[in-house]
Amino acid sequence: MILFANFLNAVARILHVVLILYMWIIIIRAVLSWVKVPSLYPVVVVLHNLTEPVLRPFRKLIPPSLLGGIDISPIIVILVILFVDSFLVKSLSMIAQNMLRQHTLNFY
Repeated sequence: MILFANFLNAVARILHVVLILYMWIIIIRAVLSWVKVPSLYPVVVVLHNLTEPVLRPFRKLIPPSLLGGIDISPIIVILVILFVDSFLVKSLSMIAQNMLRQHTLNFY
């Protein structure tokens, strides 16, 4: 039981780091879209390849043409990431902590 609780805690921590890192990747891509950066730079290509599969469905849902050319898909994705981080990651961590607490109570 302790191993599973520690495994859940580790998964929660890793998922938290990955979600925050991906959020920063989206922020960097959004900032680079405001500045003229040639699209041939490897960094721009990598950022595009990492973020476009996630941004595209939200862009189809709310096209930039509806908002005068403003693309709000990065904002929506960041809000989804924050929701998943607050809901899923914290839930996994709390489950792990409760499992460890129950095991500690049974140990004494």
